[in-house]
Parts: sequence; structure tokens; C-alpha cells
Amino acid sequence: MGTSIFVNLPSTDLERSKAFYTALGASINPTFTDANGACVVWDDNIYFMVLTREFFASFTDKTVVDPLTAAQVGIGISRDSRQAVDSILEAGLAAGGTEPRPAQDYGFMYSRDLDDPDGNNLSFLFMEPAAVTQGPEAYLAEQAQQ
Repeated sequence: MGTSIFVNLPSTDLERSKAFYTALGASINPTFTDANGACVVWDDNIYFMVLTREFFASFTDKTVVDPLTAAQVGIGISRDSRQAVDSILEAGLAAGGTEPRPAQDYGFMYSRDLDDPDGNNLSFLFMEPAAVTQGPEAYLAEQAQQ
């Protein structure tokens, strides 16, 4: 078993959060889901723990920010194509999410932000495979010569 990533997110409505994330293609692990939180499964190593604000607050002595008005963390999730980025955004918007800013197209990378109904921000992105291998500057220079 390799490293797994668990991202804890506050929620004001667990049922709404579960519906939102399953609309994006994630699943819910019922073994780790109860009235305090839901385990959202992206793949075998990436999980979101969507927790009631009260339960989320029990894990820290710091103030829990309102994700509708303050940013705490940026979460980037890769997709296999630009079309896959657009598709997951469409699903998220239809499920009650919002797109807080226009798509960002850097030539080598395309990304779109999606806020869940609680305001937690997700960035879905596609990076050209050649840019991953060569680096963004070399990739863009090669594209300019074509």
C-alpha cells in the first residue's frame, strides 16, 4: 500500500456534499461515513473527508474559515484532456457548484476552478504530456516554432 492523501473539507450540509461529489464521478465509502462526515473516494489513493463544520473544528485549535469568503487551501486534480476538464466542470455546475473565475489557458496547461456548494475550491487541470516531460518553457518554445 502506497501513500494515500486525505483532504478534510468543512460542509454545512453533508447530504448535499455527497450528492455534489458523486455527480463529479467520485464515490462514497459507507464504512467511513456517518452523521459527522463522508468519505469521498476519487481513486485508490485520494480521498476527501467532507465533515460537518463542528466535527471539522474538533481537529484544530485554529479558526475554521468560511470557504465562501476565505481561501485556506487550493486543491488541484488532473484530468486526461481539456474535454475531461470541461466535462467535470459541467457536471459540477449542474450539481450546484459555481465557477468562480474564467478558464485559465497557459498553452501547456488548461485549468478551470469549481467551488463546491460550501465554497471549497477545486481546480481541474490538464497538462500537455510533452510539457510534463520537457518543462513548460521548452514545450511552448517548440510549439512556437511549428
